[in-house]
Amino acid sequence: MTPILSAGDRAVLAGRDGPAAAMALRIVAETARMMGAPRLIDIASVHVDGCLYHGDSGTAFVERLVADGGRVKVPTTLNVGALDLMHPDRVNFDPARRAMARRMMDAYAALGCAPTWTCAPYQAGHRPARGSDVAWGESNAIVFCNSVLGARTDRYGDFLDIAAALCGRAPYGGLHRPENRVATVLVDASALSPALRAEAALYPVLGAWLGRTVGTAIAAIEGLSGPIDEDRLKALGAAAASSGAVGLFHVVGVTPEAPDRAAAFGGNPPREIIALTGAMLRDARAGLSSAAVRGDAAIDAVAVGSPHFSLDEFAALDRLLDGRVARAPIYACTGRHVVDRLEADGRRAALEACGVILVVDTCVVVAPILPARGGLLMTNSGKFAHYTPANTGYDVAYGSLADCVASALAGRLVRDESLWS
Repeated sequence: MTPILSAGDRAVLAGRDGPAAAMALRIVAETARMMGAPRLIDIASVHVDGCLYHGDSGTAFVERLVADGGRVKVPTTLNVGALDLMHPDRVNFDPARRAMARRMMDAYAALGCAPTWTCAPYQAGHRPARGSDVAWGESNAIVFCNSVLGARTDRYGDFLDIAAALCGRAPYGGLHRPENRVATVLVDASALSPALRAEAALYPVLGAWLGRTVGTAIAAIEGLSGPIDEDRLKALGAAAASSGAVGLFHVVGVTPEAPDRAAAFGGNPPREIIALTGAMLRDARAGLSSAAVRGDAAIDAVAVGSPHFSLDEFAALDRLLDGRVARAPIYACTGRHVVDRLEADGRRAALEACGVILVVDTCVVVAPILPARGGLLMTNSGKFAHYTPANTGYDVAYGSLADCVASALAGRLVRDESLWS
């Protein structure tokens, strides 16, 4: 299907706004044609995932946009880059790769993007209104935007995201369309123990199970204890988007498009009902750790903050450490907007004195920050657990934040199994 272009679209393609905007709109329009979208729509904002350096071609692309006079037409935030600009020596790149990664980050800023450098832009003030159309990249940001904020974005990949930002347009398809946002699968969590439903460590595990079970389908989860804070919903969505391709989920009575079951399903009956059991979650939890992990094995590092750690999560980390010094380093990945608050509150120095290493603008799974020798990394993040072995060469052990802190203090694996028995 060839999308119908507006008079404004045709003017942009003819060069009215310059060559960068014309190329961007060609990319967006061709994407619309391939996905069968009937037309393009205006968007309110963009979150760009393509600013992470994977090779020189990505840098050349964005520098071409700058050279051709490109400028974003809507508010646009930037996902993590490949460098920690606040701690320049933290990423172990050779000089050539470091230079190209920095050139890429500088070029995106030159296009008018806000240099947020976070995978959790919703924590940094980028929170589009419910029902508004946006074009967001980065899997956890996409699912949070759709599910928790109730704004509408499809899954925008690298370079399509910045193209949408430069022309302010996107294909009207996928999760932009209301009929594609209703749930088809009901997940009944009511049989889980109240203690487990109240535990933060449930949510990455539930997300990992959800992604592996429903794939691209949209599920509505019923029976969770509410209210549920955003950090837990963030963890659920991030794990579901990593282990499957979940771009939207509903939690009945919690998320904005699911005040009740009927609303979540658009008045239709569920096509499938899954009664969630403890055994299902135990299997999903086991799948978040490497098969080689046994007993009280020595750990080499703890990593938290995927998606980026929030202020509330740092407060919890601080309480659990209680001034004690960890034997294994704790890498805490976060955005500079959070670090600014930690410094203003005087908490940064206290955390670092306990062995917390702040990683800003990037994270340990997408940039070479961990020592190259390998070993065992522990995390409370379903997303870190999914990507760590392939991306870093480390084995991974999943546990709650309390487990992670206890393990870092002991220098060996410590996990409370009681809730999962």
